[in-house]
Amino acid sequence: MLPVILLFAKAPVPGRVKTRLQPVLSPEQSAELHSSFVGDVLEWLAGFTSVADIELHLNEPTGAWSEFPFRRVLQSEGDLGQRMWNAFRQAFDEGRNQVLILGSDAPTLPTEHLKALLNSSADATFGPTEDGGYYAIQIRNLPQDLFDGVEWSTNRALGQSVDSARRFGLTVALGPQWFDIDTPADLLKLRARPAPPRTTAWLAANQF
Repeated sequence: MLPVILLFAKAPVPGRVKTRLQPVLSPEQSAELHSSFVGDVLEWLAGFTSVADIELHLNEPTGAWSEFPFRRVLQSEGDLGQRMWNAFRQAFDEGRNQVLILGSDAPTLPTEHLKALLNSSADATFGPTEDGGYYAIQIRNLPQDLFDGVEWSTNRALGQSVDSARRFGLTVALGPQWFDIDTPADLLKLRARPAPPRTTAWLAANQF
């Protein structure tokens, strides 16, 4: 059975997504930008279907991104760590031996970065972001309480996750670092780099 990449994404509902970009962006602009990110990442992931299955894991039902044929799964209840653990567990229970969860906030992530994670033989491989979090995590071995105590959306999330994995005796690797889009300062980084089509179109149509 192929590895599986689980793209974690929220439904593009104004006021519920990319809220840290406000008030530089309106709630509607934030939702539109988020929708562009997810669409671009899904289109990019279509290039990986020869080496991995792709699933879209959503926080609530939505008709967004219906043009993509990937399996859609509702995330479980709980904080991010609980939702990720449950998604990993479900994939392993279905017979997967290698599962990667990818966030939707790094639409400019280079293909080589994701390949590096997929090619890692470590029990836990993290794709670190510049702000102390991570854009992806690949797991081959899933302890029960792997994500307990991790302070999500802080600059301690990566370090705490790595420490937890090591406490459970997992082999750990770090992939190449990249940046994700969480704050107004990140928007400036986004404007300064080439972006995929939907995000480029949004940037052309919006001022901030």
